[in-house]
Amino acid sequence: MTALAVLAALAGSPGLAQAEQPYTSGLLSTTDDNPLPPGWRIGGEGGARELLWRAPKVVPIGDARVEFRTGDRLLGVPKPARDGRTFRLALGEMRPAQLTNLQVTAAGRRLDAAADDTHRSGSRVARMPAQAPANGVDPGKPGSYRTVAGKYDLDPVPLPGFDTPVEMTAKVVAPKGATGSRPLALFLHGRHGTCYKPGSEDDVTGDWPCADGYKPIPSHLGYLRDQQLLASQGYVTVSISANGINAQDWEAEDAGAQARSSLVRQHLARWADWTARRSSAPAVVREAAKADLSRVLLVGHSRGGEGVNRAAMDSLYPPPAAEDGYRGPVRWKVRGTVLIGPTIFGQNPVADVPSVALLPGCDGDVSDLQGQEFVDGTRGISRGTALHSAVYMVGANHNYFNSEWTPGEAVAPAEDDFRTDPEQPADPVCTPGAATRLTAAQQHKAGATYIAAAARLFLAGDDRVRPLLDGSGKRAPSADPARVLTHAVGGRRAGGFLPDGGAKVTGARMCSAIDPDPAVACLDPETPGSSPHFASWETEQETGRSAVDLKWSAPGTAARIAPTEPLSLRDSQKLALRVFVPPNTTGTKFDVSVTDSSNRRVTLGSVKVDGLPGSANTASYWAQELRVPLSAATRAGLDLQHVKSLEVTPRSQSGRAWLMDAWGWAPGTSAVKAAALPRVDVGRTIVKEGDSGTRTYRIPVEISGHGSGQVRVYVLDPDGGRAENRLVTVRSGSDAIDVPVAVKGDTVYGDDVEHDIAVKAVRNAVVGKYRGGLTVENDDPEPVITLSPVTDRVTEGETLTWRLSVDTPTAVDIYQPVRVLPATEGAELSTKDVDPQWLKESSGDVPDPERPLSDASLWVWLHIPPGSTSVDFVVPTVQDQVAEPTESMRLALTDRHAEPLPDRPVLTGTVLDKP
Repeated sequence: MTALAVLAALAGSPGLAQAEQPYTSGLLSTTDDNPLPPGWRIGGEGGARELLWRAPKVVPIGDARVEFRTGDRLLGVPKPARDGRTFRLALGEMRPAQLTNLQVTAAGRRLDAAADDTHRSGSRVARMPAQAPANGVDPGKPGSYRTVAGKYDLDPVPLPGFDTPVEMTAKVVAPKGATGSRPLALFLHGRHGTCYKPGSEDDVTGDWPCADGYKPIPSHLGYLRDQQLLASQGYVTVSISANGINAQDWEAEDAGAQARSSLVRQHLARWADWTARRSSAPAVVREAAKADLSRVLLVGHSRGGEGVNRAAMDSLYPPPAAEDGYRGPVRWKVRGTVLIGPTIFGQNPVADVPSVALLPGCDGDVSDLQGQEFVDGTRGISRGTALHSAVYMVGANHNYFNSEWTPGEAVAPAEDDFRTDPEQPADPVCTPGAATRLTAAQQHKAGATYIAAAARLFLAGDDRVRPLLDGSGKRAPSADPARVLTHAVGGRRAGGFLPDGGAKVTGARMCSAIDPDPAVACLDPETPGSSPHFASWETEQETGRSAVDLKWSAPGTAARIAPTEPLSLRDSQKLALRVFVPPNTTGTKFDVSVTDSSNRRVTLGSVKVDGLPGSANTASYWAQELRVPLSAATRAGLDLQHVKSLEVTPRSQSGRAWLMDAWGWAPGTSAVKAAALPRVDVGRTIVKEGDSGTRTYRIPVEISGHGSGQVRVYVLDPDGGRAENRLVTVRSGSDAIDVPVAVKGDTVYGDDVEHDIAVKAVRNAVVGKYRGGLTVENDDPEPVITLSPVTDRVTEGETLTWRLSVDTPTAVDIYQPVRVLPATEGAELSTKDVDPQWLKESSGDVPDPERPLSDASLWVWLHIPPGSTSVDFVVPTVQDQVAEPTESMRLALTDRHAEPLPDRPVLTGTVLDKP
């Protein structure tokens, strides 16, 4: 029985080392000789299969996760080498024939190819959005408090899964002389280089601790201006260092989210101790105002954003003890989070903790702006009272929110993450100097302003700043000249028209956010640019992530959305729609109408929307909030308690738009109380396959917390095929997610195989560790690989042949490299002594200028398919009219770094001159 076979039952359940390598040729195989794309090869030690990609230049250490894909399908997350260019992924049961359309991506951005902007309409020019009216309160203005600053450096803490303890280092900036207890804002930076060599231009490593001659990169000092602004307004702030996590999170299945949560809560626990016993606190904490841990704001940048989200989750719903690096009591209350260019690999936001996701329009690292899921992913999960805001900042990149990641300000080497290629046309939106691109100073000031807005709303309860965050279309002058747009869900919104959950759509197309079929997907994969709303997850197809796709060539055809049950808009003042149109378009207009259960229909008003500035390199298909008053419905006597449908009627001549959802809106901020929910965490069990028989194991899943809810379970094919999924009801302590895996023992050498599941919350549930499974380790000995001569003495014009053999057939492909070495005696065979087509296919080289064959970078990976025991390596020589001495070539088995294996003989082939 395989894992996929249990899905029907689920529905009814109750509750890099550096590789200095020559040219990497295509593979020579008994079945095919089709080469992989340039930069790719299949290799591995001792016959273990790995897919390797080598970048043409160093890939900087960043927050986005490097992924290998075949088209839209995720193959896996490769492990990086120390050289910053080589990435390796164990292939498991994946066959070479399945490795088609190989891609390397990071947050949806291709690392192995330039973005294709050829389809962009030449008539569409990126325009700066209009400046919004100023809000009545500007949170970017400094407050009246004097500040005190200092640091603390405590003993490192061990974290599960990490070999090296993680530092407890922080920078504190706080108001001085403030009375009473003051709210606490904690900052966590993202994933960046950890160490640098002073005086160098680019010598940055991911080591921890730093090697001799290197210093730690002080990423935690990059938010000093944000801290100073908040401290002047009366908040205690602390920014913590996480270099120890950044150096090790590539080994963590969740990319370090749980480790970062543990570190955040370790610091909060210390602050709770110091609040209770001031005399035990570091000097700067004693000098600062007392922190009020009942009012905590967590601010996370990039992977730090996902980390503080997990910390907020873990503070409400405790994680499994074995996975957690903090096991003490929760003596704080997280009132909100600010997530700056965040990752959210698990797509598991905390629905009952208010949040602001700041999305940089020119993010060159987390370029798909997947942090949008911190908003979209909360819909329908829990009570819906927590405000979740998305703040789209036109022209901002990823790094410049942190001054220690900003060139000219950082002590270590730093760069603009929106990288420009001098061989490609300049990006019209994000190239430095473009009208829409912010400078580092402008960006950091705008970022500080919106962090302060979140603090003022979530910690101080000042509803006057809400219009800066909730889609009301107001601006903070302190953030000028940045153009900032916002939308939100939650808060005092009610009665959502959602495309999911059985709603019926007519006059438009219900589309899927993630689907390999372009006819089903909301956005064609060939479309230049992308949408943050459709950021990919673990599977190539998802259920329950939909939108309404409107496309028209003449005005007047209404798109109608009818939920399964009528909705109530009785307590709402306006209807708020989240709609996006193609970037750089202007003047798209709609009429908005609603119909009640008595079939009375009223047109509420009209809305107009322009596209955001965008290019093939940006995620600019982003929804703007459009509001129409409900007053016309009230005047007409419409039954707002029973609204059965929404209609959106295009009034432009032609166009395209996508409706994400629509809600009844009212001003004000709701009181938020977290619901008692079940929590799901997927573990991992590692077993040996055994030599015989069949054993059944179960994927470890822990369901804790309280109450019951629903999650969607995706069971992933080990061979990389499409996942199957089911909706599962979960209850605390139950075994509702029961996924058995049958493991058949054998005595044939094979790969380790991972049987994985991925879980996502649907309703009244939270998900911590979202992916895990059962790893079945091969326990059979590696085959003995030998290289022997078949025909190693020939006359020119004949073929030299060697045979690569294994002593027993295997269940997997065997890949073994051989390399041509310089001759040690006599004349060496030259590039003109062999067939030129063979030379080209084997090394990518050409005969001219004539040189020893060993100088042609002949390093070839030979392939023995499953069930076979040998493959021949042939060198076809050519006959010429030149009198030559006897010539030779030497051939050796090598490791994956092209170094000859020390315990294997080097073989010689001899070519005699034609008499």
